[in-house]
Amino acid sequence: MATGRFQKSRSMSPRSLVQLSLGAVVTGAFTLMLGCVGCSTKPPEKTPPPQRTVGSPAQVPPPEKLPRVMLGIDVLEAEGFKAIAGKKIGLLTHPAGVNRRGESTLNVLRRAPQAKLVTLFAPEHGFDGQFVASANFGDTRHAATGLTIYSVHGATRKPTPAMLKGLDALVIDLQDIGSRSYTFTSAMLCAMAACFEQGVEVIVLDRPNPLGGLKVDGPPLDAEWKSYVGAFRVPYVHGLTIGELARMAKESPGVMVIPKVINVSEAVRAKGRLTVIPMRGWTRNLRWPDTELPWIPTSPMVPTFDAAVGYAMVGLGCEQSNWSSGIGKDFPFRGIGYPKKTPDDIIAAMSAYKIPGLAFVKREGRKPEGKLAPGVYVEVTDWEKWNPTELSFYMHKQAAKWERLNPFLGLTAAEQRTFKIHVGSSAWLAELQRAGSRIDVPLFLKNWAARAEIYQTQAKKFWLYPWGDTPAARK
Repeated sequence: MATGRFQKSRSMSPRSLVQLSLGAVVTGAFTLMLGCVGCSTKPPEKTPPPQRTVGSPAQVPPPEKLPRVMLGIDVLEAEGFKAIAGKKIGLLTHPAGVNRRGESTLNVLRRAPQAKLVTLFAPEHGFDGQFVASANFGDTRHAATGLTIYSVHGATRKPTPAMLKGLDALVIDLQDIGSRSYTFTSAMLCAMAACFEQGVEVIVLDRPNPLGGLKVDGPPLDAEWKSYVGAFRVPYVHGLTIGELARMAKESPGVMVIPKVINVSEAVRAKGRLTVIPMRGWTRNLRWPDTELPWIPTSPMVPTFDAAVGYAMVGLGCEQSNWSSGIGKDFPFRGIGYPKKTPDDIIAAMSAYKIPGLAFVKREGRKPEGKLAPGVYVEVTDWEKWNPTELSFYMHKQAAKWERLNPFLGLTAAEQRTFKIHVGSSAWLAELQRAGSRIDVPLFLKNWAARAEIYQTQAKKFWLYPWGDTPAARK
């Protein structure tokens, strides 16, 4: 999402309450009345009233069937909007900012009785999700409400004092997908920085990490490569919710700094006001399908949960290489392709690495003109054994094997920087350039896994949710 480099794909209600009808009862009574008319000249005999069964349960409508997880916006409403009562608020959100009934957070906040929504903010892809990755856009007006929508992915990434003027609080409701380079967490961090400096409270409505809260994988971010596409120095798959990342930013020195973007002093950070509205019913072992929540596309190339899984898995592998994601217009981030290589070539090459938890299968996708085309789809066969980013680094290795000249040697300075701010590791690129197809991928994977264990231990202090029913939790 954060860069056009990831877009090399050859394309990338509420249920109504059951109403009990009295029609059958009324119709039956009316029929009995008609049955007596004209059937006899005698007056009708009095019949005893019907017997009532003492203690029989009354019929009541069944409860509305709702997803098991209450999102931050659901909890805010269930608590009577007390966190925003008496406040003028702004809202930073996108199309995936909905409650568990599928209603937009914008509409929910507009009915808060003691708060006033006065302005809107749009992250990458726009308030309505209409812009492609990396596209800058300007301020506009929300047609339905007349509210100004300020862009924080245009002339500035950080809300200006003028944008925040008059606000008591900024509400943030953004659905992240659990990978470091997906920039909604960066938008949150920049908004927090601006609000802390202007004395505006930040209220984060929490949402699930679609990959769950236990998967942590990939290279940590080198300090020198911190940027808007890598705002947090965490492993590539970080295992935190956006609310937990907000807590990390508030409670940890040095987090609220992005070169040339934000630089919040420790005094301002300490004084800043952050409120996180946690979910109810979410535990760390839950992946998105387990939440029973509908998936709302978080960006044009992440229209499904499967694509969110794939983003973590093949996105880095497509970085500065000839690999592409998708099969025609279909399966963004789940299909993989390489120039002049058949599906059989790709399956044979990648299967040889015996990557745990994965299988490579043929699947057809549609070309832009509508014709079917064969391709390779990456299946996750064992979630527990699967390490999300592992495939990407074997894709780098294989790219070097398939090219006559090491493709990573010829990268320009700008291309090298792009590679590093996404992957996060200078050491990986240096060795890839030196060794090419002979690079020892398992050596790096072992190092990153050890560092991920340390990170996860340290990150627990920001956790808002328990493990859930997992083997580790039962020990």
